[in-house]
Amino acid sequence: MILLDSNILIYSCQTEFVYLKPLVLDTKNGVSHISKLEVLGFPRLTAIEKQYFENVFKILKIMPINEAVVDKAIELRQQFKMKSNDSIIAAIALLNNMDVYTRNVDDFKNITGLTVINPVDI
Repeated sequence: MILLDSNILIYSCQTEFVYLKPLVLDTKNGVSHISKLEVLGFPRLTAIEKQYFENVFKILKIMPINEAVVDKAIELRQQFKMKSNDSIIAAIALLNNMDVYTRNVDDFKNITGLTVINPVDI
């Protein structure tokens, strides 16, 4: 299973990255609640973009942020000095045996056992 980072969702909405749409339309893939917050919380979303993302969040599995995720994210932040949102995404992926798809591979590069793929530059 794949955990999509917020940037992949955002790119998938743009015509030049239409090849990413199959990732966000695959019901086997997931996103973090943090990505839902980041994407839908963007203040300059157009009505069309908002509708697109709301539909995407109905399709993808939204992975919860529970106590185990928070504990793992804390461990990752302490070990790698990561941003909170990245540590949550990494924690969810590690705890659920998921690969992370992101354009920001460097944000996750030092985490052992985490597979990180950039589907934008493939």
